[in-house]
Amino acid sequence: MVIVIGATGFIGMYTVDRFLEEGYEVLATGRNAIMKQELEAKGVTCVSLDISKKEDFDKLPTEGVEGVILLAGLLPANAPVDISADENAADYIRINVEGTINVLEYCRKNGIKKVIATSSYADVRNAWKKGVALKETEPRDFMYTGDHAVYVISKNAANDVMEYYNEQHGMQCASFRLPPVYGVGPHSEIYVNGKYYKTGIQTFIENAEAGKDIEIWGDPQISRDIIYVKDVARAFVLALRSDKTYGLYNMTSGTELTLEEQVQTVIDVFGPGKGSKIVYRPDKPNNTPSFLFDMTKAKEDFGFVPEYLSYRAIMEDYKKELESGRWDKFIASRRKKS
Repeated sequence: MVIVIGATGFIGMYTVDRFLEEGYEVLATGRNAIMKQELEAKGVTCVSLDISKKEDFDKLPTEGVEGVILLAGLLPANAPVDISADENAADYIRINVEGTINVLEYCRKNGIKKVIATSSYADVRNAWKKGVALKETEPRDFMYTGDHAVYVISKNAANDVMEYYNEQHGMQCASFRLPPVYGVGPHSEIYVNGKYYKTGIQTFIENAEAGKDIEIWGDPQISRDIIYVKDVARAFVLALRSDKTYGLYNMTSGTELTLEEQVQTVIDVFGPGKGSKIVYRPDKPNNTPSFLFDMTKAKEDFGFVPEYLSYRAIMEDYKKELESGRWDKFIASRRKKS
């Protein structure tokens, strides 16, 4: 059995699907009632779990568990807090750090060696450069301002605690350093410093479908290293199976995608023949620099090579997922917040 904590988020849903496809029994936890119903319809056992509460872990099985995939946590994109008026640093520590410790203690007490969690690619933000593929050994160097700062601090602390459990208690914990993960689900709207905004990719898609022009702010050749959610889900399976999996892993495509290529692909896939054009706005600020990560360690330790290296392939599959209707209720429930 594999336990997926935070299974009703979009990465969790795809991860459960992949484990089921590979023949695993899955126990899922999550708070989204709509997606919980989807999982239960597939025969997945679902448990209500708050990782910040030790007593909730008594609901989980004490034997027969091969490993835990930890996806639950507090992210800025889901936090309706304006930190200039209402600081929520304690929430990040309580949920992301203390919650991780509760997961690790559950595993330690029940002889579960493998825990795979996620962490932030922004822990090395000040080292991001175009064409420079950062390895896992890159020293931490991040920003101490903005709504992501304490989130990054909390994920770094969680990673350090997992390493402590590895060395002190002989566990085999690992963490996937994730860049933007593309996939249908929560990518339509997110919180940015407490305000609800339509995401860039959602804006691009809607404009392309309507035949509207799409603006590119700043340098159109800014390049980013993204990954598709189905690759992440497959990587969890491969990592759990390998006895070499240990520590931090870059979990990206390892390829550079320019902003111009991204917008043109969305126009081609979502608005063919509808007349959308790219409008270049170098006068507008674009505050995200280029970034690229090295994928060697994941390939060597558990044989992971991304299948979705082409952004066109990502967008074509993204469109199929949207048109499937699977995510309609989930997306609608999130849009009610805006």
